Amino acid sequence: MEEEKKTPNGQTPTAPPAPSPAPEEAMDMETLLAQEGLGLGDLPQKGDLRTGVITSILPHSILVDVQAKSDGIIAGNEFEDIAEEDKEAFQVGDEIPVYVLNPEDTNGNVVLSYTRAKEEQDWEKMAELLESKESIETVIEGFNKGGLLVPLGNLRGFVPGSLISVFREKQGPTPEDRWGHLVGEKIELQVMEVKRDRRRLVLSERDAIGETREAIKDKLLEELEVGSTVSGYVSSIANFGAFVNIQGIDGLVHISELSWDHIDHPGKVVKKGQKVDVKIINIDKEERRIGLSLRALQPDPWLDEMQAFSEGGLVQGTITNLTNFGAFARLENTDIEGLIHISELSQRRIGHPKEIVSTGDTLTLRVIKINNKKHQIGLSLAKVDDPRYASQDLQALQAEIEAEEEGEGEEPSPEVEDSPPEETSPEGEETPAPPEDSAPEGDESPAEERSPTPEDLPAQDEETSPESDQSPAPDEETPPEPEESPPDEAPDKDPDEEDQSEDEEPPEETQEN
Repeated sequence: MEEEKKTPNGQTPTAPPAPSPAPEEAMDMETLLAQEGLGLGDLPQKGDLRTGVITSILPHSILVDVQAKSDGIIAGNEFEDIAEEDKEAFQVGDEIPVYVLNPEDTNGNVVLSYTRAKEEQDWEKMAELLESKESIETVIEGFNKGGLLVPLGNLRGFVPGSLISVFREKQGPTPEDRWGHLVGEKIELQVMEVKRDRRRLVLSERDAIGETREAIKDKLLEELEVGSTVSGYVSSIANFGAFVNIQGIDGLVHISELSWDHIDHPGKVVKKGQKVDVKIINIDKEERRIGLSLRALQPDPWLDEMQAFSEGGLVQGTITNLTNFGAFARLENTDIEGLIHISELSQRRIGHPKEIVSTGDTLTLRVIKINNKKHQIGLSLAKVDDPRYASQDLQALQAEIEAEEEGEGEEPSPEVEDSPPEETSPEGEETPAPPEDSAPEGDESPAEERSPTPEDLPAQDEETSPESDQSPAPDEETPPEPEESPPDEAPDKDPDEEDQSEDEEPPEETQEN
């Protein structure tokens, strides 16, 4: 056996203890932290909401003990965002809520936020109020185009316009008109929606005070009166009309009540948000409906245009539309449309108006009915020649004839003035040698050359000219100058030719017949 080596003092040396494995060291550290009241599971994590103790208040930062390796710090923007009243109230040793933004920065500090912690607490409170349906009171801070903005701790909530009490809202086309006067007023609200990830918080005043739309309608229906004029703004537009908000309740202006003129869509008359004055024409308390009219406050052009028409009179109309029950016609020079019932299109029975008329036809029609209250006019095609309207038609015809005679009476004067120069030019006609040799040709050429004068003045000259071969037209046209013509022929031929013309007129008519 080998001898054991001994130290100078006679003791046997011992081997150094082997190092403990790493897991044992970790367990020792965990045990050490546990002895200090800390554990690995308590180390700050990003997003944690903790309660810390203020250890130091510096001009631009606050140190907070959050039971970590080092104190947490609130600095930079997070320090600036703290309300001044909160900063003044802070004391060393106070417990405050903090939100962990970064468990460890480059300096080994835990970065904290006081305002974010307050927000998280407020979100939790809003979620509790949503479940409990309890109301909360705050002050109106502002508004936008959709409703009111209210502060709730470090959060901002939204109250839609449809959930604001109608008795608080004023009328107007803009948000400023409707809600501007509410800024600074207290308001009681109930939480309706909480979405923390989208930072969405919706509240309602109507639900908080138990105000329902039906209750509001009932109250307004009792106050409003038919025939009164009220102000509102256009809340929405549909194909059949426009809805006007009156003190929070929508009334309908049907498309037929928007304008006296025919329109295809309400959007051509009003726009959404437009402020309008309307007249209440109907209130249905059972159905809770309000009928409004915009055109009732405008002059009625129908009454002015209908002054030119009367029942029984004849008018010109153009067919604009055909239906199974009749045809519509627009009266000439107006925008008025009347109905020709299918029974008034013909004396015989027909199956459809297209058998008699077509769109675009312009016809003479008779007015058989006028209803100014309903703006309706009845027309008839079948009664245009009805003898019962003979006297009325005769008066209209006489008026037309008198108007035509007045217009024609001014036209003959220039014709009479033009005829004498043509009559007083017989010099070229005194030597009608060719007409004596060729009577038919000579008779036709003077008639054609001088056709305006003899045709307009003496009607008998045309009848006698074919019977004479010696062109008596010049002698008859110029009776004051018979001496210039041959003495034997001119005086004798005139009476003879006149007698012949009188005697020979019937045979000529017989031949023509």
